[in-house]
Amino acid sequence: MAKNEGQIVIKKYANRRLYNTGTSTYVTLDDLAEMVKKGEEFTVQDAKSGEDITHSVLTQIIFEQESKTGNTLLPISFLRQLIGFYGDQMQMVVPSFLEHSMRAFTEQQVQMREQINRAFGETPLVKNLQLPIQIVEEQVRRNTEMFQQAMQMFSPFMKPPAKESRKAEAKDIDELKEQLRAMQSKLDSL
Repeated sequence: MAKNEGQIVIKKYANRRLYNTGTSTYVTLDDLAEMVKKGEEFTVQDAKSGEDITHSVLTQIIFEQESKTGNTLLPISFLRQLIGFYGDQMQMVVPSFLEHSMRAFTEQQVQMREQINRAFGETPLVKNLQLPIQIVEEQVRRNTEMFQQAMQMFSPFMKPPAKESRKAEAKDIDELKEQLRAMQSKLDSL
């Protein structure tokens, strides 16, 4: 397998085709998404210039996943806040904060699954079990508070969100709660 410092190299050609140099095959964005889910490391390079374009390709995968499935992971209020940080003094802090938050969330998710397995045993239902609504809601609330506190630390004079922004956030949270309730009812019916 052709690798670059332990990573598989994906070449992107002008015709938008992606070529996995590790397997010597053409791949799609869906294939790359599966590689990410499996934990496979890769970089994407422009075939002509050799420029690393991994960031833009991963962003494209997120866009495709968001539009394809209808199950959005990125609430509108979050996207608005994220866009607001571009060009702001906080722009340098946000990437490391988001990376840390996602790492912490992943670790907490693993811990919750382990606790559920200890409590209920390893049954097929438990393996596919989505977390109960209350646990997820509490975790979202804590992560949001942590994010707001961190942003306040770096920008103590930052004004609170506008009334419209708070309404949009409340609407997004209500939508998330409704999705979680629907998932819980599906689980209950199993």
